[in-house]
Amino acid sequence: MSSFDRMFDIVVGHEGGFTADPEDPGNWTGGAIGAGRCRGTKFGISAAAYPSVDIANLSLDLAKSLYRRDYWLRIVGDRLPGTLALLVFDAAVNNGVGRATRWLQQVALVPQDGVIGPGTLEAIAHAAARPGGIADLCGEFLAQRLWFMTSLPTWRTFGLGWARRLCRLPYEAISENPASGE
Repeated sequence: MSSFDRMFDIVVGHEGGFTADPEDPGNWTGGAIGAGRCRGTKFGISAAAYPSVDIANLSLDLAKSLYRRDYWLRIVGDRLPGTLALLVFDAAVNNGVGRATRWLQQVALVPQDGVIGPGTLEAIAHAAARPGGIADLCGEFLAQRLWFMTSLPTWRTFGLGWARRLCRLPYEAISENPASGE
């Protein structure tokens, strides 16, 4: 099983099946409550991000294809240390690729241009090589994500579920990479 396949199974497990909560802006094709049509979210694929996709009838295979193309490849998941790859991938799906990329660049101490290129990868490799480097990168990445998410107006409604997800991720990352020393 590829790294992407393992990470997909974890992230899609957090996302779950079909929901069409009208209080969730992501369920609306216009990306805001009452904007467009409330077509829902399924497997983390939202009407806001994919307004032309039939969300209710979305297959897991199509969702996986979208995850690979629109999230995993854009975060260069195969080039990131496994533990960090899961955290960045999950954030890309849940909070957007651009935001996840900028958080990664922030913790790697490189310019936040929103593109994971050679400079970002080199900085991550250098930071990861230090004693405790992976833990430092992962901890700060999650702290930046949590700080952002608690500031969202929807935190009051969805925050406990998001907090559970964020608290569970490090354990899932470790269980996926037990012998890697990450």
